[in-house]
This record gives sequence, C-alpha cells and structure tokens, in this order.
Amino acid sequence: MKKTSIFSLLFIGLLAFGLTACEKDDTTDFSAYISNPQEETPDPQEETPEEPGDSTEVEPIVVAGSDTLYIAYNGATATVTGDEHGYVSISGADVTVNALEADTTMLIVLSGSTTDGSLLVYRQKAFTLQLNGVSITNPDGPAINNQCGKALYVECVEGTENTLTDGEAYGDAPVNGSGEPIDQKGTFFSEGQIYFVGTGALTVKGNAKNGIASDDYIIFQRGTVTVNVSETGSNGIKVNDGIAIEGGTLKISVEADGARGIRSEAYTTVSGGSTTITTSGDCKIETVDGVRDTTSAAGIKCDSLFAMSGGTLTVTSSGDGGKGINSSQNVEVSGGTLTVKTTGSNDDGKPKGIKSDTAIIVSGGSFSVEVKKSWACDNGTDSETPSDHLTIVGTPASKSVEKKKVTVKF
Repeated sequence: MKKTSIFSLLFIGLLAFGLTACEKDDTTDFSAYISNPQEETPDPQEETPEEPGDSTEVEPIVVAGSDTLYIAYNGATATVTGDEHGYVSISGADVTVNALEADTTMLIVLSGSTTDGSLLVYRQKAFTLQLNGVSITNPDGPAINNQCGKALYVECVEGTENTLTDGEAYGDAPVNGSGEPIDQKGTFFSEGQIYFVGTGALTVKGNAKNGIASDDYIIFQRGTVTVNVSETGSNGIKVNDGIAIEGGTLKISVEADGARGIRSEAYTTVSGGSTTITTSGDCKIETVDGVRDTTSAAGIKCDSLFAMSGGTLTVTSSGDGGKGINSSQNVEVSGGTLTVKTTGSNDDGKPKGIKSDTAIIVSGGSFSVEVKKSWACDNGTDSETPSDHLTIVGTPASKSVEKKKVTVKF
C-alpha cells in the first residue's frame, strides 16, 4: 500500500461572467485543521469564491489524525478497515459510507476489484477519495455516487490504473434521509465539486448515462483521466456549474447521438494540460407535441463563456451535424493550441467547427478549425464573408480565413 495522503483546500475556481456563484463551493484552507483535527471545522461557505481558472494547484500532505477508511473489493464482497465510528455498511460488494455527522477530515482509500459493486457516500464535509488500483463495475447504477455537496478531492495513486464502469440500465435509486431518491447521473457522480489531483490513471466507462457528472463544478489538475461513453450512454462529462482544465491528460470519447464530450451548463476554461475529445454520434431527433427537435453532438457544449489560454485541446466530430465547440456566449482563445475538425454530413443538422451565439475572439496561441460541411466558425452573423465570422485581435504570425478552414497562429 502506498502512503496515503490528503490535500490542503487552497483554491476554488467558480462562476463569473455574470453568473451566480454556487453556494456550495468549498474554498477553505484545512492545513491547520489537519494538524489539529480536534478544532472546529471552518465553514467553507464563509469564503469568497475566486474567478474560474484562478485556482492554485494543491499539494498532497500526510494525513494526521483524520478518519481514514480502507475499502478493499474482492469479487462479490468488500472489506473495510479503519472504521472506528461505524460509518460503513456493506451488502455484497455495495459499500455505503454514512458520515453525515462526522466533523473530522476524511480519507477513503479504494483498492481491489468487483464486477458487481459500488461506493455510496453521505457526508457534509469535504473529503478525499484515493484510488489505489481499484476496478468497480456496477451493473445497475453508478460505480461511485458521492452525495456530499462539498469538495471531493480525487487522487489516483501514482503508477496505478483505476477503472469505473456502470451498466446499461439503472435500478431504483436509494433514498436519502428525507425519503427522496438520490441522484444517479453517471458512472462517477458527485453532488459537489470534484478536483482531480492525483498523478495516476482513471478510466471511466459510461453505458447508461454520463461518464462523470457533478451538480457543481469540476477541475482537472493532474493525472490521466479517460472517459469512454458507448452509444447507449450520454455525455462524457456533465457539469452544472462549470469546468476548468488546468493540467493533466484528459481523453474523452462519446458515441451516442446528440451526446457531448463535455456538457457544461456554465463556463468552460482550458489553461493547461492535454485534452482530446472525439464524438461520433449523429443528431438526436425527438418530436414533442408535434414539434421536431434536433440536438447535435458536440465536443464541448457550454452555456456560458468558453475561454482557452493554454494547454492543448483537440476536438473531432464525425457524426451528422456534429460540432466541435458550441457556446452560448463568447469563445475566446488567447493561448495554447486549439485544433477542431468536423467531418459529418448536414442531412439533419448543420456541422460547425466552432459556433458561438455572441463572438469568436482569437488573440493568441494556435487556432485551427476545419469542416467538411457548413462553416468552420459561426458567430451568428448572416454575412457570407468568412472574416466576419470571427475577430482576430493583434497581429498573428500567419492567418488564413476561409469558410471551411480557418488557421491563425501567433
């Protein structure tokens, strides 16, 4: 067993750009508390959120005096050690951690393998989940379901491979203390924020719903995360309050019609790391009350600003009507390397490389967009002049702006 670790909570990237900040955000520095866990836990809701993308990379520190649970899966069973307070209950290989009343810091370490198991966590304080060579398949629900509305720090231990898989159909959801069914939105679901900070590898396979989902926001900082969603599933990553890619390697592949590699109902920022997104689904067509509705697949779909200032992002969409990046607000590229290519037909939808309802602004980095059909860049203008479909700020080293292909390099 590698040395366990937990993280000082030194950061938060949250909504800006005219959106309301989420009240659940956890920006608390727990370093002093970890050294003296008998002190009262600071209230993270008293902290002031920062701008998205302003988070500081966390460094692991050795756990001192916190609750540490070791959960080992072994086929149809699971065992737990370190449970001094009776937080854990086990049915076969389905493990529930109910630590709603716990005031101490908590580290949950997962290892072993099961083809019919899961982890369900109830908690009110931020905690760390350490994946130490674990493989969990749940044929009738999420592999991991975190019902804590505060920060979840996910550390894949260096040198380990970890895998989470759901089934093609979910069973009835467990009920919470109020008697209400809990959310089950994907293979790896969290009510609160998720921070990926470990240096190991995680593969998430989605067969019924989203691969990774959060009702708050997600920040990627380190490690290798691979998300594969089949044609019976949905989005690769679904997030309510924004996503920030700051480092590490992120690989997303989705096959379902109308599915998105990343579906953010708020901002999307890319400032580092290497991200590759591939979608192969066609348009999803639904008729409601006699009205035909068409939803195109997209590498990234966000309902607020898309901003890229660093890193590498490569998006490929091959289905009918597929789009690379589709944003309800500005698409702003000031650095990094962005490559978008769509090769789908336009039978039911219009494929676009980058689509923004307001503006596409390029002021730095490397920007390359190519389509087989329709427009490479579409900022909502009716103009037939390609240069009217984006704004280039500054003097690039080279540029070529055509209807189906745009390249700009600073």
